[in-house]
Amino acid sequence: MNQATRTITDWLASAHPVPAQARREFAIGIALVPTGEKFDAIRLPAPVVHAAAGSEDPDAVATFLAKTLPGGAVIHDAYGVGVWYYALVPPGTYANWQAPDAECLRPGTWLGVPRPDLTARPGPHWALPPHTAGSVCTAEAVADLVALGQSSPCPTPERTS
Repeated sequence: MNQATRTITDWLASAHPVPAQARREFAIGIALVPTGEKFDAIRLPAPVVHAAAGSEDPDAVATFLAKTLPGGAVIHDAYGVGVWYYALVPPGTYANWQAPDAECLRPGTWLGVPRPDLTARPGPHWALPPHTAGSVCTAEAVADLVALGQSSPCPTPERTS
């Protein structure tokens, strides 16, 4: 692990009440970390993100997120019934978040956070990985992304023959 990755991992782990536990979980792949102290997280429905990006292609979505949420970090969790993206935002965002169809998780909600180098499926991974300790999206940029996604048509899934 290089120094930059170690610094990001330490920052993410520091959100856990027992950072050493989070580091052990990161060694396996994903740590459960509570929101509210180091960052809040906004849960975005995949159809909203894909409509805003104009694509469901992971590379196209990653490029869109990097342009739209510069300096931020976004987790993609495709497990279960729904498919979600989680934008990390500054702590305290929960108190004022009001965008429809995108929930800011209540402080103290445990979030599955991938280790910094997990950037592809299978499982939860970074659609937009953190590049430094403290990499968070601005709440305003996330709200703008939600508004764009709600006003855009959903992309047609690409078919392979």
